Amino acid sequence: MRDSAGIPDGTEAAGGSAKPPNGRRRRLLRWTGIGACLFVVAGAAGGWWVYSKLDGNITEDTSAAAELRRYDRERPVHLAGGAQNILLIGSDSRSGKDNSRYGQDEGTQRSDTTILLHLPADRTSLTAVSIPRDLMTEIPGCLKPDGNRTREQFAQFNWAFEWGGAACTIRTVEAMTGIRVDHHMVVDFGGFTKMVDAIGGVEVCLKRPVDDPEAKLKLSAGRQTLEGEQALGFVRARYSLGNGSDTERMERQQLFLGSLVKKVQSNGVLLNPGKLYPLLDAATSSVTTDPGLASLRGLYELVRGVRDIPTDQIKFLTVPRRPYHADANRDELREPDASQLFQRLRADEPLSIAPPEPTPRSTPRSTPQSDQADRAAESGADGKAPSTAPGKADGEGTADAPAPVPTFTGTTAGVADCR
Repeated sequence: MRDSAGIPDGTEAAGGSAKPPNGRRRRLLRWTGIGACLFVVAGAAGGWWVYSKLDGNITEDTSAAAELRRYDRERPVHLAGGAQNILLIGSDSRSGKDNSRYGQDEGTQRSDTTILLHLPADRTSLTAVSIPRDLMTEIPGCLKPDGNRTREQFAQFNWAFEWGGAACTIRTVEAMTGIRVDHHMVVDFGGFTKMVDAIGGVEVCLKRPVDDPEAKLKLSAGRQTLEGEQALGFVRARYSLGNGSDTERMERQQLFLGSLVKKVQSNGVLLNPGKLYPLLDAATSSVTTDPGLASLRGLYELVRGVRDIPTDQIKFLTVPRRPYHADANRDELREPDASQLFQRLRADEPLSIAPPEPTPRSTPRSTPQSDQADRAAESGADGKAPSTAPGKADGEGTADAPAPVPTFTGTTAGVADCR
């Protein structure tokens, strides 16, 4: 029997092939389905392996968690629901194969860098507050690695980490600021270099060339992309960059972190599996965290809250401080500015950032509060905080206008000029 085109049933036009019998068609569909299922299972297994590997990389700081539970009643109350405070600690430990090349392991470590990150409840900004290593403050009695306890004493801030690790540093920060620390992360030298290398380096801009044999750092002036070892030397150098003070080093660390944030937020990292996986692998294998962050899910939730924040709303500043009255090589908090900053962060209230004035002006003008306090101290004034409502007595109502947002000296991740 032929169809209307004169072609016998069961065949195709010239050059075609016969239709497969029904049994063969069923077998083909069955094997196709099995292959698709195997592909899905293999993909799921691969995804689970990657997740398990990254999740297992993270080191959980159980000893700090136990010590903090012991003193939970004396810790500050969390005032702002939904906001988070994370303490980032950079350790100068020389232990382990990745850190031994930076010096001899003497069994001790200090906090080379300490930054308090405040993430507000609305996730529209991020404030990073650097705490100087040499800031003089009260350090509570802490549990030492050998099982003994130190006595409460007045000492420079980074001794807290040497004496009692992350738990002692957290308790010191909480006692100084009144801010409840929700999470903490400790990163060592080796971990820092791995993360910088994983994203292909970070761009910085130098006004002058750098040649620092001690930091193993030699750079030309202008824009430079720093790889891991160079980046570590850049953020740690003290004597070849700026005036050799820890103040300049903290400002350099803040600028570097701003560039790092911009690089990680870019599509070149977040949407590039070739860079994203190495970054996740380096990050998870390089940090020691509290139990709340000691999982890939916990870290993801933290990163998700930060990734869409505009760079000009990622703010960096240092706690208001001045030379310690008994030793100019140490710092002390400058009041009332420090207390005002801590109160704003405790209550999850906004604050503004402005760069420092390059030179004093003789004409009256509005200035950041921290700069005003500097001038008051230099002129022998009583150091009181400037009024937030000019012309009003303390406690008098200001119903006609909201209180202005205080401004502190600092910078943002959006700064693009050469520094």
